[in-house]
Amino acid sequence: MKTIFVGAKVRREPDYEKVKKLVNEKIPEKNISICYSNQFVEIARKLEKVLDKNVVHKTQVLGCSNPKFPKETQAILIVGQAKFHSVSLAYESKLPTYILEDSTIEKTSKEDVEKMEKKEKSMYLKYLNSKKVGILVTNKPGQQRLKSALNFCKELKDKKGYMFIANDLDVNEFENFQIDTWINTACPRMDLTDGNILNLEKLKNLEKKN
Repeated sequence: MKTIFVGAKVRREPDYEKVKKLVNEKIPEKNISICYSNQFVEIARKLEKVLDKNVVHKTQVLGCSNPKFPKETQAILIVGQAKFHSVSLAYESKLPTYILEDSTIEKTSKEDVEKMEKKEKSMYLKYLNSKKVGILVTNKPGQQRLKSALNFCKELKDKKGYMFIANDLDVNEFENFQIDTWINTACPRMDLTDGNILNLEKLKNLEKKN
């Protein structure tokens, strides 16, 4: 069975002159990268043309994506309703991150980023003391990382790994299993919505730091 993806674009557009003025007032950095979800793609394209900033990179951001930014990027501007992405992108990139939503611009707070950092450190300590580890794998296209999950399971030391494979992963079902820590190999943003999940890539980064 073939799957057809139909893009949905937002009809309401901002006042571009007002946005241009706001960007100049709120964003001191000159070189920016623009991120957007699919429905805001046309707005992002128009912004690139009207802003006084130097747009060095433009990319779509999804829940399951992990975008990389050019080294000349000084700040990130996210177009759309993207609080879900902004904290994670600010934490991962270590760059000032701003959200443009309904002709207003808000900077992702340092407190939100620090909160995520503390949560991940707490989860990492929990992982180190765990005996039973649940490894989450989805079979959705674009999110399925079965090979990475299998390799991680083989490399576990002093821990027992259990693979959980499904099309939809429901965190409400986790309490039915006697698992100490859950390791997510699917959507990199899933760990933002539940305090008992640690993303595999972030786990690897934490292990390198420690």
